[in-house]
Amino acid sequence: MTSVRLRGLLPMLPNRRTRTLPSPAAPGEVVAEAAGIRIERGGRAVLDGVGIEVRAGEVLALVGPNGAGKSTLLAALAADLAPSEGEVRIAGRPADGWSAGELALRRSVLPQDAALSFPFVVADVVRMGRAPWAGTEREDEDEAAVAEAMAATEVGAFAERPFSALSGGERARVALARVLAQRTGLLLLDEPTAALDLRHQELVLRVCRERAAAGDAVVVVLHDLGLAAAHADRVGVLHDGRVAVEGPPSEVLEEELLSRVYRQPVEVFPHPGTGVPLVVPRRTEAGRARAHAAARRAARGGNRDNTPPLTGS
Repeated sequence: MTSVRLRGLLPMLPNRRTRTLPSPAAPGEVVAEAAGIRIERGGRAVLDGVGIEVRAGEVLALVGPNGAGKSTLLAALAADLAPSEGEVRIAGRPADGWSAGELALRRSVLPQDAALSFPFVVADVVRMGRAPWAGTEREDEDEAAVAEAMAATEVGAFAERPFSALSGGERARVALARVLAQRTGLLLLDEPTAALDLRHQELVLRVCRERAAAGDAVVVVLHDLGLAAAHADRVGVLHDGRVAVEGPPSEVLEEELLSRVYRQPVEVFPHPGTGVPLVVPRRTEAGRARAHAAARRAARGGNRDNTPPLTGS
């Protein structure tokens, strides 16, 4: 697809030819940071005094219970939400100092929900990620970027199907392909594995690791602590609108802290093959006995009062 068609898909971005194109960040360089930010919603502080750095060449996982502020922090780092206190910086500049077009060259965002109002086919949705580069010298990379992104996310097999006809997991992978095609140095991904099966969860996190290895900075919101432990360089645990702790998974994923944050006793032990921390709920012997008894009843096809199981016709 030509850049002319791309410009027909999305509104024109201003000052295309006058924008300064970003240069790659050095490994370990801070490409985005939040410093003492506070964000309120509905009169409640969702984030309060939060500070965190995002570095080139690393995967940073944001974890924590529902309502802890993970998605809000991601939106703040994307400059999609302005804090009432504190500051967010992207590429060394205050986030509000960038225009929308300049931001689109420096960070790409995967929201939780991928929705489109028009019946675009998959290939066109992925090509939308190239719109910020139209009119720049990197416009020539469009076709290669789209092909690479579709291959990485394994969506090429349904490239000509309408996006609206896809399953939830397929849509999630197409949305990720659009982000990858944008080719920015900062990727902000909000629960990219939520709708995916086991294989594609691993595929997505492997792509994150590959992008970090290539020098990008990746921030990913996750609920699966096992995925965070296996794939992240650093983990930020959010609790009650603050970063409770941040650091390497082996140091951060600790039983007492996680049990308190999640209000659920957990056990943490090293994987026997890799040494990566494994986090599992702590279950009592009584609870396990009840679960085993229920499983035995289900296997026999009955229940406690011997009512015959329902059968389909």
